[in-house]
Amino acid sequence: MPALLNTDLLSTAGTEPGCRFLAEGYLPLPDLLTPDGLDVLRGEARALEAAAQRRDFEMGCMDDSPRHMTTLGGHVIAEKSDLIPGLYQDPRLRQLLRRISGQDITTVPDLLERHVLNILHRVGDTHGAHTDDHPYALVIFLEAPEDPADGGLAHFAPGADSLHDLDTGQARTAHHRAGDAYLLRSDTTAHRVTPHARPGLRRTVLNFAYTTPAAHPLSTPSAAELYG
Repeated sequence: MPALLNTDLLSTAGTEPGCRFLAEGYLPLPDLLTPDGLDVLRGEARALEAAAQRRDFEMGCMDDSPRHMTTLGGHVIAEKSDLIPGLYQDPRLRQLLRRISGQDITTVPDLLERHVLNILHRVGDTHGAHTDDHPYALVIFLEAPEDPADGGLAHFAPGADSLHDLDTGQARTAHHRAGDAYLLRSDTTAHRVTPHARPGLRRTVLNFAYTTPAAHPLSTPSAAELYG
């Protein structure tokens, strides 16, 4: 098995004082995956996609924001893949997240949303406005539009009082390429994915949810509606 993670990034990211993540609730991790790791994980995701389900609805608990995407929940991934659960549990990855966040990052008990696959592959596909039940999300890009004008951008508002903060000057967008990742303080940062603008685009991400021993996770039906 080739190395999946960029060891240089594992050893250096988040070490500087006043880490951007603490101020913004977001930190990009470019080239988190090695080229070989990207190939292996992308192949794994393509194989798992046969078990994924199409979702097209408005999520009531998130201000009726839209979901137009194809998803696979963590419970199915755990049954069909050793690779992805193994990466989720990788102690080097969790040590990186601890260093960035300054918190004792741990795995979440809910297998459904622990590690999920999100695929946007049609015109207009979007993961609408939301916050997460658990405090930290590591989003790993296996496929992504090359041109930011094509959509599929992370759109987020740190320290949001409501999802409507995404429509204010507080919000930011970020473009990522295949092999990149980012860490998000996902329970207090309103976020969404901008719609795909044209045919032929694919945005495939692994979303790893993490928590801390002191965290009090939110209790919404969002994960069950999207991944159940």
